Amino acid sequence: MALSRRLGARLLLLASAALAGPVLAHEEQAPRAAAAPAPAGNDPGAAPARAAGEGAGPFRRLVIRGATLIDGTGSVPRGPVDIVIEGNRIADIRQAGWPGMALAPNRAPQDSDQEIDATGMYVLPGFVDMHTHLPGKDKAPDASYAYKLWLAHGVTTVRGVSLAAPSFTSREKARSARNEIAAPRIFNYQTMGAGWSGGRISSPEKAREWVRWAAKNDIDGIKFFGRDDETPAVMSAAIDEAHKNKMGTVAHLSQTGVSDFNGIIAGRAGLDTITHFYGHMESLLKDHTIQKFSPDYNFYNELQRFAQVADIKDEIHAPGSPEWWDYLQEQKANGVTFDPTFNIYAASRDLMRARNADWQGQYTTPQLWNYFQSTRDNHGSYFFDWTSQIETNWKGFYRNFFQLIHDYNQIGGRVTVGTDSGFIYKVYGFAYVEELELLQEAGLTPLEIFRAATSNGAKTLMAPKGQEPEFGAVRRGMLADLVIVPENPLANLKTLYGTGHVRLNPQTNRQERIGGVRYTIKDGIVYDARRLLADVQAMVAREKQVVPTPVSPPIIPQEPPFASARVE
Repeated sequence: MALSRRLGARLLLLASAALAGPVLAHEEQAPRAAAAPAPAGNDPGAAPARAAGEGAGPFRRLVIRGATLIDGTGSVPRGPVDIVIEGNRIADIRQAGWPGMALAPNRAPQDSDQEIDATGMYVLPGFVDMHTHLPGKDKAPDASYAYKLWLAHGVTTVRGVSLAAPSFTSREKARSARNEIAAPRIFNYQTMGAGWSGGRISSPEKAREWVRWAAKNDIDGIKFFGRDDETPAVMSAAIDEAHKNKMGTVAHLSQTGVSDFNGIIAGRAGLDTITHFYGHMESLLKDHTIQKFSPDYNFYNELQRFAQVADIKDEIHAPGSPEWWDYLQEQKANGVTFDPTFNIYAASRDLMRARNADWQGQYTTPQLWNYFQSTRDNHGSYFFDWTSQIETNWKGFYRNFFQLIHDYNQIGGRVTVGTDSGFIYKVYGFAYVEELELLQEAGLTPLEIFRAATSNGAKTLMAPKGQEPEFGAVRRGMLADLVIVPENPLANLKTLYGTGHVRLNPQTNRQERIGGVRYTIKDGIVYDARRLLADVQAMVAREKQVVPTPVSPPIIPQEPPFASARVE
Protein backbone atom coordinates (compact mmCIF):
# COMPACT_ATOMS: atom_id res chain seq x y z
CA MET A 1 0.00 0.00 0.00
CA ALA A 2 1.31 3.42 -0.84
CA LEU A 3 0.87 6.46 1.32
CA SER A 4 0.17 9.74 -0.44
CA ARG A 5 2.59 12.38 -1.67
CA ARG A 6 1.89 14.55 1.39
CA LEU A 7 3.45 12.35 4.02
CA GLY A 8 4.32 14.24 7.17
CA ALA A 9 7.41 13.53 9.20
CA ARG A 10 5.59 11.50 11.82
CA LEU A 11 3.96 9.17 9.30
CA LEU A 12 7.29 8.80 7.48
CA LEU A 13 8.79 7.62 10.74
CA LEU A 14 5.91 5.21 11.18
CA ALA A 15 6.34 3.76 7.71
CA SER A 16 10.12 3.49 7.89
CA ALA A 17 9.93 0.41 10.07
CA ALA A 18 8.12 -1.45 7.32
CA LEU A 19 10.75 -0.37 4.79
CA ALA A 20 13.49 -1.74 7.01
CA GLY A 21 12.28 -5.25 6.24
CA PRO A 22 9.20 -7.42 6.67
CA VAL A 23 8.29 -8.60 10.12
CA LEU A 24 8.65 -12.33 10.05
CA ALA A 25 7.19 -12.83 12.26
CA HIS A 26 -7.31 -16.47 32.81
CA GLU A 27 -9.59 -16.28 33.39
CA GLU A 28 -10.37 -17.20 37.04
CA GLN A 29 -6.94 -16.84 38.55
CA ALA A 30 -5.29 -19.58 40.53
CA PRO A 31 -7.19 -20.23 43.75
CA ARG A 32 -4.59 -18.44 45.86
CA ALA A 33 -5.21 -15.17 44.02
CA ALA A 34 -8.90 -15.44 43.30
CA ALA A 35 -10.30 -13.41 46.16
CA ALA A 36 -7.78 -10.58 46.20
CA PRO A 37 -5.64 -8.55 43.79
CA ALA A 38 -2.32 -10.04 42.78
CA PRO A 39 0.61 -9.11 45.02
CA ALA A 40 2.29 -5.81 44.21
CA GLY A 41 5.38 -7.57 42.89
CA ASN A 42 3.27 -9.10 40.13
CA ASP A 43 1.50 -5.91 39.06
CA PRO A 44 1.85 -5.11 35.36
CA GLY A 45 4.49 -2.57 34.53
CA ALA A 46 2.95 0.61 33.17
CA ALA A 47 3.31 1.00 29.42
CA PRO A 48 6.02 3.44 28.35
CA ALA A 49 4.93 6.68 26.73
CA ARG A 50 4.54 6.66 22.96
CA ALA A 51 7.91 7.03 21.32
CA ALA A 52 8.65 9.34 18.41
CA GLY A 53 7.12 7.89 15.28
CA GLU A 54 4.99 5.42 17.23
CA GLY A 55 1.69 6.22 15.64
CA ALA A 56 0.92 9.31 13.57
CA GLY A 57 -1.91 11.77 13.96
CA PRO A 58 -4.60 12.60 14.57
CA PHE A 59 -4.67 14.80 11.50
CA ARG A 60 -6.80 17.77 10.57
CA ARG A 61 -7.95 15.63 7.64
CA LEU A 62 -6.90 12.09 6.73
CA VAL A 63 -8.38 10.33 3.70
CA ILE A 64 -8.32 6.57 3.15
CA ARG A 65 -8.68 6.10 -0.59
CA GLY A 66 -10.27 3.36 -2.65
CA ALA A 67 -11.02 0.70 -0.02
CA THR A 68 -13.75 -1.90 0.24
CA LEU A 69 -15.72 -1.22 3.42
CA ILE A 70 -17.02 -3.84 5.87
CA ASP A 71 -18.78 -1.49 8.28
CA GLY A 72 -19.40 -3.83 11.25
CA THR A 73 -23.18 -3.52 11.35
CA GLY A 74 -23.80 -6.67 9.32
CA SER A 75 -24.16 -4.65 6.13
CA VAL A 76 -22.76 -6.16 2.96
CA PRO A 77 -19.34 -4.93 1.78
CA ARG A 78 -19.23 -1.94 -0.51
CA GLY A 79 -16.50 -0.21 -2.43
CA PRO A 80 -14.48 1.42 -3.59
CA VAL A 81 -15.01 4.15 -1.03
CA ASP A 82 -13.02 7.06 0.34
CA ILE A 83 -13.21 7.48 4.12
CA VAL A 84 -12.61 11.01 5.37
CA ILE A 85 -11.36 11.40 8.95
CA GLU A 86 -11.17 14.78 10.64
CA GLY A 87 -9.32 14.71 13.93
CA ASN A 88 -10.55 11.56 15.64
CA ARG A 89 -13.94 11.32 13.88
CA ILE A 90 -15.19 9.84 10.65
CA ALA A 91 -16.42 12.87 8.72
CA ASP A 92 -17.59 11.22 5.50
CA ILE A 93 -17.75 8.01 3.49
CA ARG A 94 -17.89 8.59 -0.27
CA GLN A 95 -18.21 6.29 -3.24
CA ALA A 96 -14.94 6.45 -5.17
CA GLY A 97 -15.95 4.61 -8.35
CA TRP A 98 -17.36 1.31 -9.50
CA PRO A 99 -15.96 -2.24 -9.10
CA GLY A 100 -13.83 -3.30 -12.06
CA MET A 101 -13.38 0.25 -13.32
CA ALA A 102 -10.71 2.86 -12.77
CA LEU A 103 -11.20 5.00 -9.68
CA ALA A 104 -12.73 8.40 -10.32
CA PRO A 105 -9.91 10.97 -10.72
CA ASN A 106 -9.44 14.14 -8.65
CA ARG A 107 -11.87 13.07 -5.95
CA ALA A 108 -12.74 15.46 -3.17
CA PRO A 109 -11.53 16.36 -0.68
CA GLN A 110 -8.31 17.64 -2.20
CA ASP A 111 -7.05 19.48 0.90
CA SER A 112 -6.16 16.49 3.11
CA ASP A 113 -3.10 16.52 5.33
CA GLN A 114 -2.49 12.81 4.81
CA GLU A 115 -3.81 10.08 2.57
CA ILE A 116 -3.60 6.30 2.61
CA ASP A 117 -3.93 4.55 -0.72
CA ALA A 118 -6.04 1.51 0.23
CA THR A 119 -6.86 0.46 -3.31
CA GLY A 120 -7.66 -3.26 -3.29
CA MET A 121 -7.70 -3.34 0.50
CA TYR A 122 -10.41 -3.67 3.14
CA VAL A 123 -11.42 -1.41 6.00
CA LEU A 124 -13.28 -2.64 9.09
CA PRO A 125 -14.15 -1.05 12.44
CA GLY A 126 -11.58 -1.49 15.19
CA PHE A 127 -12.12 -4.80 16.95
CA VAL A 128 -13.45 -5.05 20.52
CA ASP A 129 -12.03 -7.68 22.91
CA MET A 130 -14.58 -8.23 25.67
CA HIS A 131 -12.46 -10.38 27.99
CA THR A 132 -8.92 -9.26 28.78
CA HIS A 133 -6.29 -9.24 31.51
CA LEU A 134 -2.86 -7.65 31.44
CA PRO A 135 0.17 -9.86 32.01
CA GLY A 136 1.85 -9.42 35.36
CA LYS A 137 5.61 -9.15 35.57
CA ASP A 138 5.73 -12.93 35.80
CA LYS A 139 4.57 -12.93 32.15
CA ALA A 140 5.93 -9.79 30.45
CA PRO A 141 8.14 -6.76 31.21
CA ASP A 142 5.28 -4.28 30.98
CA ALA A 143 1.78 -3.69 29.65
CA SER A 144 2.99 -2.62 26.20
CA TYR A 145 3.53 -6.29 25.36
CA ALA A 146 -0.22 -6.92 25.37
CA TYR A 147 -1.21 -3.47 24.11
CA LYS A 148 0.95 -3.69 20.99
CA LEU A 149 -0.13 -7.22 20.17
CA TRP A 150 -3.76 -6.17 20.48
CA LEU A 151 -3.30 -3.12 18.26
CA ALA A 152 -1.25 -5.13 15.75
CA HIS A 153 -4.27 -7.41 15.32
CA GLY A 154 -6.76 -4.56 14.98
CA VAL A 155 -8.08 -4.53 18.56
CA THR A 156 -8.81 -0.91 19.47
CA THR A 157 -11.04 -1.45 22.54
CA VAL A 158 -10.68 -3.89 25.44
CA ARG A 159 -12.80 -4.69 28.46
CA GLY A 160 -10.58 -5.63 31.37
CA VAL A 161 -12.25 -8.15 33.69
CA SER A 162 -10.11 -7.10 35.37
CA LEU A 163 -7.27 -5.69 33.32
CA ALA A 164 -5.26 -5.17 36.53
CA ALA A 165 -5.81 -3.62 39.96
CA PRO A 166 -8.36 -0.75 40.00
CA SER A 167 -5.96 2.17 40.45
CA PHE A 168 -3.49 0.85 37.87
CA THR A 169 -6.27 0.20 35.35
CA SER A 170 -7.73 3.64 35.92
CA ARG A 171 -4.38 5.30 35.22
CA GLU A 172 -3.79 3.26 32.06
CA LYS A 173 -7.37 3.92 30.94
CA ALA A 174 -6.78 7.67 31.23
CA ARG A 175 -3.40 7.50 29.50
CA SER A 176 -4.95 5.56 26.62
CA ALA A 177 -7.84 8.04 26.37
CA ARG A 178 -5.27 10.84 26.06
CA ASN A 179 -3.30 8.73 23.56
CA GLU A 180 -0.16 9.05 25.67
CA ILE A 181 0.51 5.34 25.18
CA ALA A 182 0.09 2.98 22.25
CA ALA A 183 -2.87 1.07 23.65
CA PRO A 184 -6.49 0.22 22.93
CA ARG A 185 -9.35 2.08 24.58
CA ILE A 186 -9.92 0.54 28.03
CA PHE A 187 -13.07 -0.31 29.97
CA ASN A 188 -12.41 -0.99 33.64
CA TYR A 189 -14.39 -3.89 35.15
CA GLN A 190 -13.39 -5.16 38.60
CA THR A 191 -14.34 -7.97 40.95
CA MET A 192 -16.46 -7.04 43.96
CA GLY A 193 -14.47 -5.53 46.78
CA ALA A 194 -11.46 -4.68 44.64
CA GLY A 195 -9.73 -1.42 45.46
CA TRP A 196 -11.52 -0.30 48.60
CA SER A 197 -10.89 -0.55 52.33
CA GLY A 198 -14.47 -1.12 53.42
CA GLY A 199 -14.06 -4.75 54.37
CA ARG A 200 -15.35 -8.01 52.95
CA ILE A 201 -18.49 -8.07 50.82
CA SER A 202 -20.47 -10.22 53.23
CA SER A 203 -24.04 -9.04 52.66
CA PRO A 204 -26.28 -7.53 49.98
CA GLU A 205 -26.05 -4.17 51.74
CA LYS A 206 -22.26 -4.31 51.68
CA ALA A 207 -22.35 -5.22 48.00
CA ARG A 208 -24.45 -2.17 47.21
CA GLU A 209 -22.09 0.00 49.21
CA TRP A 210 -19.09 -1.21 47.21
CA VAL A 211 -20.91 -0.71 43.90
CA ARG A 212 -21.68 2.91 44.78
CA TRP A 213 -18.03 3.41 45.75
CA ALA A 214 -16.86 1.78 42.51
CA ALA A 215 -19.11 3.99 40.38
CA LYS A 216 -17.42 7.04 41.87
CA ASN A 217 -13.94 5.61 41.33
CA ASP A 218 -13.75 5.12 37.58
CA ILE A 219 -14.96 1.49 37.54
CA ASP A 220 -17.22 0.75 34.56
CA GLY A 221 -18.58 -2.61 35.64
CA ILE A 222 -18.43 -5.69 37.85
CA LYS A 223 -16.98 -9.14 37.24
CA PHE A 224 -18.55 -11.99 39.27
CA PHE A 225 -17.27 -15.49 39.89
CA GLY A 226 -20.09 -16.78 42.09
CA ARG A 227 -17.92 -18.14 44.89
CA ASP A 228 -16.84 -17.38 48.45
CA ASP A 229 -19.03 -14.49 49.66
CA GLU A 230 -20.70 -14.01 46.27
CA THR A 231 -23.99 -15.61 47.26
CA PRO A 232 -27.02 -15.32 44.96
CA ALA A 233 -28.43 -12.60 47.22
CA VAL A 234 -25.17 -10.64 47.15
CA MET A 235 -24.79 -10.91 43.37
CA SER A 236 -28.42 -10.02 42.73
CA ALA A 237 -28.10 -6.93 44.91
CA ALA A 238 -24.86 -5.91 43.20
CA ILE A 239 -26.38 -6.34 39.73
CA ASP A 240 -29.37 -4.21 40.70
CA GLU A 241 -27.18 -1.50 42.22
CA ALA A 242 -24.80 -1.59 39.25
CA HIS A 243 -27.64 -0.82 36.85
CA LYS A 244 -28.79 2.05 39.04
CA ASN A 245 -25.26 3.44 38.74
CA LYS A 246 -24.94 2.83 34.99
CA MET A 247 -22.39 0.05 35.38
CA GLY A 248 -22.21 -3.19 33.43
CA THR A 249 -22.03 -6.73 34.80
CA VAL A 250 -20.34 -9.91 33.57
CA ALA A 251 -19.96 -13.31 35.22
CA HIS A 252 -17.78 -16.38 35.03
CA LEU A 253 -20.16 -18.67 36.85
CA SER A 254 -17.59 -20.86 38.57
CA GLN A 255 -18.26 -24.48 39.51
CA THR A 256 -18.04 -23.48 43.17
CA GLY A 257 -21.23 -21.44 42.95
CA VAL A 258 -23.04 -22.43 39.78
CA SER A 259 -25.38 -24.88 41.50
CA ASP A 260 -27.06 -21.89 43.20
CA PHE A 261 -26.57 -19.28 40.48
CA ASN A 262 -26.45 -20.78 36.99
CA GLY A 263 -26.97 -19.03 33.68
CA ILE A 264 -30.75 -18.90 33.77
CA ILE A 265 -30.85 -17.65 37.37
CA ALA A 266 -28.25 -15.00 36.53
CA GLY A 267 -30.26 -13.89 33.50
CA ARG A 268 -33.38 -13.50 35.62
CA ALA A 269 -31.34 -11.41 38.08
CA GLY A 270 -30.43 -9.02 35.27
CA LEU A 271 -26.84 -10.07 34.53
CA ASP A 272 -25.61 -8.41 31.34
CA THR A 273 -23.03 -10.94 30.08
CA ILE A 274 -22.11 -14.58 30.62
CA THR A 275 -18.49 -15.18 29.69
CA HIS A 276 -17.03 -18.63 28.92
CA PHE A 277 -19.36 -21.64 28.94
CA TYR A 278 -19.94 -21.83 32.70
CA GLY A 279 -23.60 -21.53 33.68
CA HIS A 280 -25.04 -22.45 30.30
CA MET A 281 -24.73 -26.19 30.47
CA GLU A 282 -25.66 -26.30 34.16
CA SER A 283 -28.95 -24.63 33.19
CA LEU A 284 -29.60 -27.50 30.78
CA LEU A 285 -28.94 -30.49 33.06
CA LYS A 286 -31.45 -33.22 32.27
CA ASP A 287 -31.74 -35.76 35.09
CA HIS A 288 -30.22 -33.87 38.03
CA THR A 289 -29.39 -30.33 39.16
CA ILE A 290 -25.63 -30.66 39.78
CA GLN A 291 -23.08 -32.08 37.36
CA LYS A 292 -21.80 -35.56 38.24
CA PHE A 293 -18.19 -35.39 39.41
CA SER A 294 -15.89 -38.24 40.37
CA PRO A 295 -15.86 -39.02 44.12
CA ASP A 296 -12.28 -37.77 44.44
CA TYR A 297 -12.93 -34.49 42.58
CA ASN A 298 -11.10 -31.46 43.98
CA PHE A 299 -11.61 -28.04 42.41
CA TYR A 300 -8.07 -27.02 43.30
CA ASN A 301 -6.70 -29.98 41.34
CA GLU A 302 -6.81 -28.37 37.91
CA LEU A 303 -6.25 -31.60 36.02
CA GLN A 304 -9.46 -32.97 37.53
CA ARG A 305 -11.26 -29.67 37.29
CA PHE A 306 -10.66 -29.11 33.59
CA ALA A 307 -10.69 -32.73 32.47
CA GLN A 308 -14.15 -33.22 34.00
CA VAL A 309 -15.62 -29.99 32.63
CA ALA A 310 -16.28 -31.73 29.34
CA ASP A 311 -18.18 -34.62 30.90
CA ILE A 312 -21.27 -32.45 31.30
CA LYS A 313 -21.90 -32.88 27.57
CA ASP A 314 -23.58 -36.23 28.28
CA GLU A 315 -25.80 -34.86 31.06
CA ILE A 316 -27.72 -32.05 29.35
CA HIS A 317 -30.86 -31.75 27.27
CA ALA A 318 -29.90 -32.33 23.66
CA PRO A 319 -29.28 -29.45 21.28
CA GLY A 320 -32.52 -28.68 19.50
CA SER A 321 -34.71 -30.01 22.29
CA PRO A 322 -37.58 -27.89 23.64
CA GLU A 323 -35.57 -27.28 26.84
CA TRP A 324 -32.61 -26.08 24.77
CA TRP A 325 -34.68 -23.53 22.89
CA ASP A 326 -36.54 -22.45 26.03
CA TYR A 327 -33.20 -21.59 27.66
CA LEU A 328 -32.00 -19.57 24.69
CA GLN A 329 -35.29 -17.72 24.23
CA GLU A 330 -35.43 -16.73 27.89
CA GLN A 331 -31.82 -15.50 27.87
CA LYS A 332 -32.58 -13.41 24.81
CA ALA A 333 -35.69 -11.99 26.50
CA ASN A 334 -33.55 -11.14 29.53
CA GLY A 335 -31.06 -9.31 27.28
CA VAL A 336 -28.09 -11.50 28.23
CA THR A 337 -24.99 -11.26 26.03
CA PHE A 338 -23.01 -14.45 25.38
CA ASP A 339 -19.23 -13.96 25.30
CA PRO A 340 -18.03 -17.51 24.58
CA THR A 341 -14.20 -17.13 24.61
CA PHE A 342 -13.89 -20.40 22.69
CA ASN A 343 -10.16 -19.94 22.19
CA ILE A 344 -9.05 -19.96 25.81
CA TYR A 345 -10.02 -23.60 26.31
CA ALA A 346 -9.28 -24.77 22.76
CA ALA A 347 -5.97 -26.33 23.84
CA SER A 348 -8.06 -28.80 25.83
CA ARG A 349 -9.24 -30.40 22.61
CA ASP A 350 -5.90 -30.15 20.74
CA LEU A 351 -2.94 -29.46 23.01
CA MET A 352 -0.26 -30.01 20.37
CA ARG A 353 -1.77 -27.43 18.01
CA ALA A 354 -1.89 -24.76 20.71
CA ARG A 355 1.60 -25.45 21.97
CA ASN A 356 3.13 -25.35 18.48
CA ALA A 357 1.30 -22.34 17.04
CA ASP A 358 3.33 -20.28 14.54
CA TRP A 359 3.74 -17.33 16.90
CA GLN A 360 4.92 -19.06 20.06
CA GLY A 361 8.63 -18.97 19.24
CA GLN A 362 8.95 -15.28 18.33
CA TYR A 363 6.08 -13.49 20.07
CA THR A 364 5.72 -15.32 23.39
CA THR A 365 7.93 -13.95 26.15
CA PRO A 366 9.98 -16.59 27.96
CA GLN A 367 8.17 -15.68 31.18
CA LEU A 368 4.78 -16.33 29.60
CA TRP A 369 6.03 -19.52 27.98
CA ASN A 370 7.27 -20.76 31.35
CA TYR A 371 3.88 -19.90 32.86
CA PHE A 372 2.17 -22.04 30.22
CA GLN A 373 4.09 -25.15 31.27
CA SER A 374 2.22 -27.69 33.35
CA THR A 375 2.54 -27.17 37.10
CA ARG A 376 0.08 -27.56 39.93
CA ASP A 377 0.09 -23.90 40.95
CA ASN A 378 -0.04 -21.89 37.70
CA HIS A 379 -3.67 -21.42 36.71
CA GLY A 380 -4.45 -22.94 33.33
CA SER A 381 -1.34 -25.13 33.14
CA TYR A 382 -3.37 -28.24 33.84
CA PHE A 383 -2.01 -30.62 31.21
CA PHE A 384 -0.21 -32.89 33.72
CA ASP A 385 -1.09 -35.99 31.72
CA TRP A 386 -3.52 -34.93 29.01
CA THR A 387 -4.86 -37.97 27.20
CA SER A 388 -6.43 -38.63 23.83
CA GLN A 389 -9.67 -39.56 25.61
CA ILE A 390 -9.79 -36.22 27.43
CA GLU A 391 -9.28 -34.38 24.15
CA THR A 392 -12.02 -36.46 22.55
CA ASN A 393 -14.39 -35.55 25.38
CA TRP A 394 -13.55 -31.87 24.90
CA LYS A 395 -14.24 -32.10 21.18
CA GLY A 396 -17.69 -33.46 21.99
CA PHE A 397 -18.22 -30.68 24.53
CA TYR A 398 -17.27 -28.06 21.93
CA ARG A 399 -19.84 -29.44 19.48
CA ASN A 400 -22.57 -28.61 21.99
CA PHE A 401 -21.02 -25.28 22.91
CA PHE A 402 -20.65 -24.29 19.26
CA GLN A 403 -24.29 -25.20 18.65
CA LEU A 404 -25.42 -23.15 21.64
CA ILE A 405 -23.70 -20.01 20.38
CA HIS A 406 -24.85 -20.59 16.80
CA ASP A 407 -28.45 -21.02 17.88
CA TYR A 408 -28.37 -17.98 20.15
CA ASN A 409 -27.02 -15.87 17.33
CA GLN A 410 -29.67 -17.33 15.00
CA ILE A 411 -32.57 -16.19 17.17
CA GLY A 412 -31.10 -12.70 17.56
CA GLY A 413 -29.26 -13.09 20.85
CA ARG A 414 -26.17 -10.93 21.15
CA VAL A 415 -22.80 -12.68 20.80
CA THR A 416 -19.48 -10.90 21.36
CA VAL A 417 -15.78 -11.70 20.97
CA GLY A 418 -13.49 -12.12 23.97
CA THR A 419 -10.18 -13.92 24.46
CA ASP A 420 -8.88 -14.15 28.08
CA SER A 421 -5.30 -14.35 26.78
CA GLY A 422 -2.27 -14.99 28.94
CA PHE A 423 -3.28 -18.49 29.97
CA ILE A 424 -3.45 -21.96 28.39
CA TYR A 425 -1.07 -21.21 25.48
CA LYS A 426 -3.07 -18.20 24.29
CA VAL A 427 -1.10 -15.10 23.29
CA TYR A 428 -2.55 -11.59 23.11
CA GLY A 429 -3.80 -10.52 19.69
CA PHE A 430 -3.18 -13.87 18.01
CA ALA A 431 -5.88 -15.41 20.20
CA TYR A 432 -8.36 -12.82 18.94
CA VAL A 433 -8.06 -14.07 15.38
CA GLU A 434 -8.36 -17.65 16.62
CA GLU A 435 -11.60 -16.66 18.36
CA LEU A 436 -12.95 -15.37 15.04
CA GLU A 437 -12.04 -18.68 13.40
CA LEU A 438 -13.77 -20.63 16.15
CA LEU A 439 -16.92 -18.57 15.73
CA GLN A 440 -16.84 -19.58 12.08
CA GLU A 441 -16.48 -23.21 13.15
CA ALA A 442 -19.57 -22.66 15.32
CA GLY A 443 -21.48 -21.76 12.17
CA LEU A 444 -21.50 -17.95 12.16
CA THR A 445 -20.92 -16.32 8.79
CA PRO A 446 -17.99 -13.90 8.39
CA LEU A 447 -20.29 -10.88 8.39
CA GLU A 448 -21.93 -12.15 11.59
CA ILE A 449 -18.49 -12.69 13.09
CA PHE A 450 -17.32 -9.15 12.35
CA ARG A 451 -20.57 -7.76 13.76
CA ALA A 452 -19.88 -9.73 16.95
CA ALA A 453 -16.31 -8.40 16.97
CA THR A 454 -17.27 -4.76 16.53
CA SER A 455 -20.75 -3.31 16.93
CA ASN A 456 -22.02 -6.02 19.28
CA GLY A 457 -19.12 -5.43 21.66
CA ALA A 458 -19.58 -1.66 21.53
CA LYS A 459 -23.31 -1.94 22.26
CA THR A 460 -22.67 -4.23 25.22
CA LEU A 461 -20.15 -1.82 26.71
CA MET A 462 -22.24 1.31 26.22
CA ALA A 463 -25.76 0.04 26.98
CA PRO A 464 -25.28 0.06 30.78
CA LYS A 465 -24.21 3.68 30.53
CA GLY A 466 -27.40 4.52 28.64
CA GLN A 467 -25.38 5.75 25.68
CA GLU A 468 -25.19 4.93 21.99
CA PRO A 469 -21.77 3.60 20.97
CA GLU A 470 -19.30 5.97 19.35
CA PHE A 471 -17.13 3.11 18.12
CA GLY A 472 -17.71 -0.37 16.70
CA ALA A 473 -18.99 0.72 13.27
CA VAL A 474 -17.69 2.74 10.33
CA ARG A 475 -20.24 5.51 10.04
CA ARG A 476 -20.22 9.28 9.81
CA GLY A 477 -19.71 10.86 13.22
CA MET A 478 -18.21 7.76 14.83
CA LEU A 479 -14.77 7.67 16.39
CA ALA A 480 -12.02 6.85 13.92
CA ASP A 481 -11.23 3.32 15.10
CA LEU A 482 -10.42 1.35 11.95
CA VAL A 483 -8.51 -1.67 10.70
CA ILE A 484 -6.94 -1.69 7.23
CA VAL A 485 -6.05 -5.10 5.81
CA PRO A 486 -4.56 -6.05 2.43
CA GLU A 487 -6.47 -9.33 2.06
CA ASN A 488 -10.21 -10.00 2.07
CA PRO A 489 -10.94 -11.24 5.63
CA LEU A 490 -14.36 -12.51 4.55
CA ALA A 491 -12.60 -15.02 2.31
CA ASN A 492 -10.04 -16.16 4.88
CA LEU A 493 -9.90 -15.13 8.52
CA LYS A 494 -6.37 -16.57 8.76
CA THR A 495 -5.05 -13.59 6.82
CA LEU A 496 -5.60 -11.47 9.96
CA TYR A 497 -2.89 -13.24 11.97
CA GLY A 498 0.22 -11.16 12.62
CA THR A 499 2.30 -14.06 11.33
CA GLY A 500 0.32 -13.95 8.10
CA HIS A 501 -0.94 -16.80 5.97
CA VAL A 502 1.15 -18.95 3.64
CA ARG A 503 -0.29 -19.73 0.23
CA LEU A 504 0.97 -20.67 -3.20
CA ASN A 505 1.56 -17.91 -5.73
CA PRO A 506 0.26 -19.37 -9.02
CA GLN A 507 2.55 -17.11 -11.08
CA THR A 508 5.77 -18.16 -9.37
CA ASN A 509 4.68 -21.63 -8.14
CA ARG A 510 6.21 -20.72 -4.80
CA GLN A 511 4.70 -20.11 -1.39
CA GLU A 512 4.47 -16.59 -0.05
CA ARG A 513 3.36 -15.18 3.26
CA ILE A 514 0.53 -12.73 2.83
CA GLY A 515 -1.94 -10.87 5.02
CA GLY A 516 -1.67 -9.46 8.48
CA VAL A 517 -3.20 -6.16 9.51
CA ARG A 518 -1.50 -3.30 7.67
CA TYR A 519 -2.67 -0.32 9.70
CA THR A 520 -4.73 0.04 12.86
CA ILE A 521 -6.28 3.44 13.47
CA LYS A 522 -7.34 4.17 17.04
CA ASP A 523 -8.90 7.53 17.87
CA GLY A 524 -7.57 8.97 14.61
CA ILE A 525 -3.97 7.82 15.24
CA VAL A 526 -2.44 5.58 12.58
CA TYR A 527 -0.33 2.64 13.80
CA ASP A 528 1.79 0.51 11.49
CA ALA A 529 0.90 -3.03 12.57
CA ARG A 530 4.19 -4.49 11.36
CA ARG A 531 6.18 -2.00 13.36
CA LEU A 532 4.18 -2.93 16.47
CA LEU A 533 4.94 -6.60 15.82
CA ALA A 534 8.61 -5.80 15.32
CA ASP A 535 8.64 -4.01 18.69
CA VAL A 536 7.17 -7.07 20.39
CA GLN A 537 9.53 -9.40 18.58
CA ALA A 538 12.48 -7.31 19.81
CA MET A 539 11.10 -7.33 23.37
CA VAL A 540 10.83 -11.11 23.32
CA ALA A 541 14.37 -11.46 21.96
CA ARG A 542 15.72 -9.24 24.77
CA GLU A 543 13.88 -11.19 27.42
CA LYS A 544 15.25 -14.47 26.09
CA GLN A 545 18.75 -13.19 26.84
CA VAL A 546 18.04 -13.06 30.56
CA VAL A 547 15.14 -15.45 31.26
CA PRO A 548 15.85 -19.18 30.89
CA THR A 549 13.19 -21.49 29.45
CA PRO A 550 13.73 -25.10 30.57
CA VAL A 551 11.25 -26.18 27.89
CA SER A 552 11.83 -24.03 24.83
CA PRO A 553 8.99 -22.91 22.56
CA PRO A 554 8.98 -24.11 18.96
CA ILE A 555 10.55 -21.84 16.37
CA ILE A 556 8.47 -21.90 13.21
CA PRO A 557 10.43 -20.67 10.16
CA GLN A 558 8.96 -17.39 8.96
CA GLU A 559 10.20 -17.64 5.40
CA PRO A 560 8.91 -16.98 2.87
CA PRO A 561 8.44 -13.33 3.84
CA PHE A 562 5.29 -11.32 3.50
CA ALA A 563 4.37 -10.42 -0.04
CA SER A 564 5.57 -6.88 -0.60
CA ALA A 565 3.43 -3.91 0.30
CA ARG A 566 5.10 -0.81 -1.08
CA VAL A 567 5.38 2.25 1.10
CA GLU A 568 6.41 5.41 -0.74
